[in-house]
Amino acid sequence: MAKRKKRRPRQKTATSEYTDAEGNVLTLRQSLSPGTIAKLAEGPATAATSQDDAWRRRQELLFERLAVRWEIAGLPLDDQRMLLGRYRMADPSTQEWVRRTIAEHIDRFIPQISE
Repeated sequence: MAKRKKRRPRQKTATSEYTDAEGNVLTLRQSLSPGTIAKLAEGPATAATSQDDAWRRRQELLFERLAVRWEIAGLPLDDQRMLLGRYRMADPSTQEWVRRTIAEHIDRFIPQISE
């Protein structure tokens, strides 16, 4: 019988916390894997994809890969599906704060993917 390789325990990546004016706390990873960085560099999936669709998908992908936790009104969210769903349901000003925060975070910690 073949021996199974033991998996190495995953190391937790460093994170940074950002607080908005209402006291909500967004926790973001400080690094991304090379595969994720390559995925972000890919263009739109089809020629029919509008520029707006491509921009929105990139923003969601960044949020999805960077967000670890988001505490809103004292309720912590750390499940990836819940985080993305909450981001999609957020009002425009909250989404703008998240985008601005992620852009500043990327400039500081992952400058190779800055737009």
